[in-house]
Amino acid sequence: MTPPAPAAAIPPSNKTALFVVFFVVFIDLLGFGIVLPLLPRLAVEYMGGFSDTEKGLTIGLLFSSFSLMQFVFSPIWGRWSDRVGRRPVIIISLIGSVVCYALFGFACTLPEASATLALVLLFVSRTGAGIAGGSVSTASAIIADSTAPEKRSHGMALIGVAFGIGFTFGPLIALAGLIWLPTDPTNPTHVSQEWLWVPGGIASLLSLVALVIAVRKLPETLKPGNAAHAGRGGFSLSRAAEVLKLPAVGPLVLIYFLAIFAFANFEATLALYTEKVMRFDDKANFLVFAGVGLVLMIAQGGFYRRYAKKKVKEERLATVGLVFMFVGLGGLAAIAFAGYAAGFSADTVGGLAGLFYFSTAVAVFGFAFVNPSVTALVSRNADPSRQGEILGVNQSFAALGRILGPLCGSVVFYQHPSRALPFLVAGGVLVGVLFLLIGYAKNKPAVTEGSVTP
Repeated sequence: MTPPAPAAAIPPSNKTALFVVFFVVFIDLLGFGIVLPLLPRLAVEYMGGFSDTEKGLTIGLLFSSFSLMQFVFSPIWGRWSDRVGRRPVIIISLIGSVVCYALFGFACTLPEASATLALVLLFVSRTGAGIAGGSVSTASAIIADSTAPEKRSHGMALIGVAFGIGFTFGPLIALAGLIWLPTDPTNPTHVSQEWLWVPGGIASLLSLVALVIAVRKLPETLKPGNAAHAGRGGFSLSRAAEVLKLPAVGPLVLIYFLAIFAFANFEATLALYTEKVMRFDDKANFLVFAGVGLVLMIAQGGFYRRYAKKKVKEERLATVGLVFMFVGLGGLAAIAFAGYAAGFSADTVGGLAGLFYFSTAVAVFGFAFVNPSVTALVSRNADPSRQGEILGVNQSFAALGRILGPLCGSVVFYQHPSRALPFLVAGGVLVGVLFLLIGYAKNKPAVTEGSVTP
C-alpha cells in the first residue's frame, strides 16, 4: 500500500508576535474609541447653515473619507508587507495615527467662526488616518503568519477582542474627560471649547505608546521565501479583480463587503440615533459606545473563541452572526417607528430604553461573529505567499463598505422623521448576504491551504 502523503508543515505559533500585535491593535483602537463617539456630534457644531440633507451628506463623507483611503491603500500596504515585511507597515501606520489624532484634537479647538477651516482639518485628519491605516489588515497577516490553518479563526478573533477592549475603554476615557474637564457655561452638557483638544490629544498619545511598543518588541513574521513571490506596484484594479476571480475567495470578499456595508449604516448613525430618537446627552452617548465595545469583547473573547476552539465551522458561525445582526437592527428600526408615533415623548422614549440596549447588543454580538469568521475563511483559502495582498483586498472591500454604508445611512437618516431608514436598508442587505453565504457553504470549492493561486 502507498503510504499517505505527509501532512503539510504547520507554522509555529509566534506567541510574541501575537501578544504584541494584540496590544498594538488594542491601544490603537483605544484612541479610535475615544474619537468616534465625538465625530458626528462635533462636526454638526460647525454646520450652522446646513440643511438636514447637507448635514447627513457631510457626516457621511467625513466617515467615508477614512474608508476611501483604506480602500485604496489597504492592498498597497498588504502587498508591501508581503515584500518588505509586516513590521515596517505597522510602524508607518502608527506614525500616521499619532499625527492625525493630534490634528483632530487641534481642529476641535477652533471656534465656530472658523467652521470652514475646522471641517477641512477634520477631513484632512480622517483622510490621513485612512492612508496610514494599514494596521488591521497587516495585523491579520501577522496572525496568518503565526497560526496553523485550523487555528486561524481562533487567531483572527484576537483582533476582535482587542477592538472590543479598546472600544470599551476608549469611550469611558472620553466620558471621564467630559466629567472632569471644565464645561461650557452656556451649555453644561458640553466641554468648554478650549479643552476639546483633550480626546484627540489622548488618542495621539496612546498611538505613540503603541508605536514605541511596536518598534521595541514586534518581531518580523514574514517568511523570507514568501517575499520573493510578492506582487509589486501600487493600487491595481486588475490585481484586485484577479483576487475576486478566485473561486474560494471572491464570494467571501463580496459577503464581507455587504456585511460591513450593513453594519456601517448602524455604526455611522448610532450617535445621531441616540440624540434624535433616544434623547441621550453626550455622557449617555459615550456609555452606549462603551457598551458596544464591551459586547464585542465578550462576544469574541468569550463566546466566539470558545466555539472556534471546538472547531465549529466558520460558515455556521457567520450565519448565526448574520441572523443576530438582522434581529438587532430590526429592533432599532421598530423603536424608531414607535418613538416617532408617540412624538418622541420622554415617557415613551424612556420606556423603550431597555429594548434599545438589548437590540444594540444583539446587533453588535452578531457582527462579532461575522467579522472574524469571514476573515478567517479568506485567509485559509489564500496562497500563503500572497496573504498580505489578499487580506489587503478583503480589507479594501471592507473599506468600500465603510464608504458607502455611512454615506447611505447618514443621508437616509434625515429622509424620514422616524430615523429608521438606515436600519431598514441594513436589514434588507443582510437578507441577501445570508442567501449568499448559504450558497457559498453548499458549493464551496475543495481547496487546501496554499493551493489557491490565480
